[in-house]
Amino acid sequence: MIRLQQRAQRPHLAAGRWLSVILTWGLWIVATAAWSGTPVATGTKQFSGNPILHGWYADPESAIFGKQYWIYPTYSADYDKQLFFDAFSSPDLVHWTKHPHVLDARAVAWVKKALWAPAIVHKDGKYYLFFAANDIHSDSEVGGIGVAVADRPQGPFRDLLGKPLVGAFHHGAQPIDPGVFRDDDGSYYLLYGGWGHLVIAHLKPDFTGFEPLPDGQTFKEITPEHYVEGPLMFRRGGKYYLMWSEGGWTGPDYSVAYAIGDSPLGPFKRIGKILQQDPAIATGAGHHSLLHTPDGNWYIVYHRRPKGETAANHRVVCIDRLYFDAKGFILPVKITRRGVERHPLR
Repeated sequence: MIRLQQRAQRPHLAAGRWLSVILTWGLWIVATAAWSGTPVATGTKQFSGNPILHGWYADPESAIFGKQYWIYPTYSADYDKQLFFDAFSSPDLVHWTKHPHVLDARAVAWVKKALWAPAIVHKDGKYYLFFAANDIHSDSEVGGIGVAVADRPQGPFRDLLGKPLVGAFHHGAQPIDPGVFRDDDGSYYLLYGGWGHLVIAHLKPDFTGFEPLPDGQTFKEITPEHYVEGPLMFRRGGKYYLMWSEGGWTGPDYSVAYAIGDSPLGPFKRIGKILQQDPAIATGAGHHSLLHTPDGNWYIVYHRRPKGETAANHRVVCIDRLYFDAKGFILPVKITRRGVERHPLR
């Protein structure tokens, strides 16, 4: 009798075990999809979590095009493997879709290695992707800052000029880490520079070159105190905010600081750091971009090194809220594991 009962129970127990396995695999698939950026058919996830992208990525450039958020990061690997850019889009900052190889080095004849730190601009129906390539150390080398163009934010992008836009050193600035700023009068400026020097130049309307600045210079140095790399500029309340990264990119002290000026040409006096490591969560928090939604929210998108990671290229893209005080100063950012709340664009 006991044996009969046991046999009768076995199909039920087996079914239970299979149901448990199916549920476990289902949860794993959903979690993996959310981590990889593949859209998940669920409305229950309310926070992005950090990191927001699956894989080693850094130097994220972020933008809003229509009703989609976009991120264009550096593929964080050895220089000879940094030969493409992936992009990621999201309707709500929580669910991200990967668009692989929106720009490939094969589309830019002069690029040989170290394709990094993109900046994106939408102008006159076209999308322009500025980038650094080849990690040049002298004017005798081919490389610097280039620009590619596409009809859609997901590309494919193609080389605009057939040569670097900035292919030489000016004011001691290595031509890397481009940032593009649009002023209220419709003028576009290129900011860039490594090796502790920051340069600004006034772009031609078609982005094929530069126009002289009011003082007659084409390239003007506006380096603030402690500047290292990764410049970004925006305007708020009639003031010009200049942001940049400080410290060594491979170390835990990588961070973001800022200054405020009355003109895009400066002068800029450093105010202080607003983004840096929290050893309990992550180190090396820097090289950022910003998102400003139509309803007034500000977000900082940046890379950091997960707790316990020491490899130079083990960097991940994260997002947190950014706030200003009543006087217009940027408040220090608290880096989190939770990330930001779901925020669809309307």
